[in-house]
Amino acid sequence: MRPNVQHQRLFLHNHSVGLYCREVLDVHRLRVFRSVVASGSVQAAAANLGYTPSAISQHLTALQRETGLTLLARVGRGLRPTAAGHALAAEADRVLARIGAAESLIADLRTGRTGALSIAYFASVGGAWMPFVVRRILTELPGVRLDLQLREHIPDSREERADVQVVVAGNGFDPGSGFTTRHLLDDPYVAVLPAGHRLAGQEEVDLADLADERWIDNDFARGWCRANLIEACTAAGFSPAFRVEAHDYPTALAFVAAGIGLTVLPALGAVHLPDDVTRVRVVRPTPIRSIHVVVQDAVEHTPAVRTAVAALWESAGAASGR
Repeated sequence: MRPNVQHQRLFLHNHSVGLYCREVLDVHRLRVFRSVVASGSVQAAAANLGYTPSAISQHLTALQRETGLTLLARVGRGLRPTAAGHALAAEADRVLARIGAAESLIADLRTGRTGALSIAYFASVGGAWMPFVVRRILTELPGVRLDLQLREHIPDSREERADVQVVVAGNGFDPGSGFTTRHLLDDPYVAVLPAGHRLAGQEEVDLADLADERWIDNDFARGWCRANLIEACTAAGFSPAFRVEAHDYPTALAFVAAGIGLTVLPALGAVHLPDDVTRVRVVRPTPIRSIHVVVQDAVEHTPAVRTAVAALWESAGAASGR
């Protein structure tokens, strides 16, 4: 007897489109179904795909028979997906995207190109390092297709993780099975001050000397980097009184340039400073964040990954002066 899957989520993972009893879902029928859902009618889907309406209807009938589900309901002259149809359409999008990526990879391999590379990074690395890293990769490997992702955290799902990801984490953290990490840089925090500030001419400043200043928050997400700063302030005997909340480093720096107050952030976030501001090292204590690169073991030997990691290491070396 066919199981009742009307109220179950339809899992169609990776290369396996899915099994219902002994029948395998036909990928071509999934494409036809998605076209009908997107266009709203058999006639429109037929025109878009270059088929006859009869052929489209036959594919839909076969797909509903294979799944044992009512996927579409007629509304006037058009069709509307049922709840099961919406669920299958959403999952079909992920399946078809995976198949499209596989087809692109096959085309790359056939033509001798080196394939694709995904790199995830957080915002301050994007501004400071990624232009050099991307230029290096595309200069040495012009056939590589890059997928760049702005991401602050490592995804829980292995399937969602990039080939290479730059992360902030403590030394000795575990990247998970199938991944290897390499420490790139210890990034000390600096105070960014208006050029006319009383402390602007100093080489360094005790964190406690900033306790009574007007602080500009620079981490709306309340992430690890902000928590690290708050912990250092607590160790210095105070809690910063944030007067203005900025969502990111560039906005906080613009507020400093406007004379609103000061902000304290990792040095990498203060690489590109606006006019009329200056940076001063923070000491006693010096908050530090550790930057690592995480690589999928399955692709670590590929030229694209090796080039990316080498470029990141070179960028980190230039930032640290090593």
